[in-house]
Amino acid sequence: MEFSDETLASFRDNHKTQFLASQFSALRAKRTEAETMAEDVDMAEMVTHEIAEIDGQLGNLYLEMERIVEVTKEEEEQPYGVVLEVRAGAGGDEAALFAEELANMYLLYSDKMGWPTIRNNESRSASGGYKEASFEIEHKDAYTAFRHETGVHRVQRIPVTEKAGRIHTSTASVAVLPLRKKSIIEINPSDIVMEFSRSGGAGGQNVNKVETAVRLVHTPTGLEVRSQTERSQLKNREKAMSILIAKLEALHHETETSKNASERKDQIGTGDRSEKIRTYNFPQNRITDHRIKVSWHNIDGIMREGKLGDVIESLRVAASGGEASSDGVAIAE
Repeated sequence: MEFSDETLASFRDNHKTQFLASQFSALRAKRTEAETMAEDVDMAEMVTHEIAEIDGQLGNLYLEMERIVEVTKEEEEQPYGVVLEVRAGAGGDEAALFAEELANMYLLYSDKMGWPTIRNNESRSASGGYKEASFEIEHKDAYTAFRHETGVHRVQRIPVTEKAGRIHTSTASVAVLPLRKKSIIEINPSDIVMEFSRSGGAGGQNVNKVETAVRLVHTPTGLEVRSQTERSQLKNREKAMSILIAKLEALHHETETSKNASERKDQIGTGDRSEKIRTYNFPQNRITDHRIKVSWHNIDGIMREGKLGDVIESLRVAASGGEASSDGVAIAE
């Protein structure tokens, strides 16, 4: 078995493989010593057997270090959580209220699953709903669960302020961005503009007296991120940077997806936040996902209690090429 010196050097520099790499080096030195002894005719037979054993040990160590590096790489590429953003669309105050209900739906589901959630940034409308809001959900299964929620969600209902009893249609958009330990893209620090300000909302005396809130702008794309929930400027800066990286990765993914749109056969869709994916019809107690043509008739349980399991499972099955029925009802459009 041949061993790459360059790879061995990387094993020595990797804290996860350093100990095994030191064992490997010691065995190599022992093998060199045995080769010298093998030059003695009287020792050759015994030493040859020892060299064969050492070679086996070297091979096993090398393979184990390769495995550790590969597992680490997979862990770095696997999202450890998501940033979930909601934004009110068409419909004024009703859209803002709907956006907050969507956010609460995802947060309730996350709570049921035992996934930690963090509120990064909230901007409220006069009605009390969300103009926009950003949350972090920290669990390795969060992206798998929510990855198909990106897009435009539509609600049809009679607003509490509607005196004539007419049904209104409003929209809100959702974006789900995976968070990874290691970014798949590189960012030039000179492309980042950083601003600091005082945080708003609850948080004690520190909130209004110290400029802990951080706003980052990526000048080439115009993307911006704000984080204000942490008590220190440093932590808000780190959180904002991780969210900005997630946004840039999502933008990169959307660009690559659009290039290969003609080759896509995924019935779940492109994952574009401008794509209308679902309608929540309150008068008919029905939620319909337009991508997989399935409906659920438990709108209160899903939206107000976070009972999203059937919806998530149906989308997962559909994405894998199965029949997306679950506890939903197939519909014709």
